[in-house]
Amino acid sequence: MTGKIKFHELSDDEKRKFLGDFYSIISSLNTRDEVKCFFKDLLTISEIVMISRRIQIAKMLLKNWTYQVIKKKLKVGVNTIAQVEKWLNNGFGGYKKTIKAFTKKNKQKQIDDMKKSSENTHASLGELKKK
Repeated sequence: MTGKIKFHELSDDEKRKFLGDFYSIISSLNTRDEVKCFFKDLLTISEIVMISRRIQIAKMLLKNWTYQVIKKKLKVGVNTIAQVEKWLNNGFGGYKKTIKAFTKKNKQKQIDDMKKSSENTHASLGELKKK
């Protein structure tokens, strides 16, 4: 018997084993490159794009973008946006927490990069003044 396994047809032990292994394997990945290689081997490019678009939808919803703007910008359906919003607001909190943490970290990285760029510009101007 081959084919798709339906979650509701698995025993509780199988669910714990399969999901436990899945979560443990993902949490064992240490670098962005390891994560990228793992998911490129595990998923099709279409599946990766589908998941990536859901993340973009969630980021936009958290920034209070309207459904119509998200639909137009990402070329997704209203049902997809609604499903992501449902997961954001009624899920286990991981989606929202992770995206907010990523956004905060990314903002700090941008600030740090701007500071470095500014310092390099000042140093370059100082070098020019000496010449």
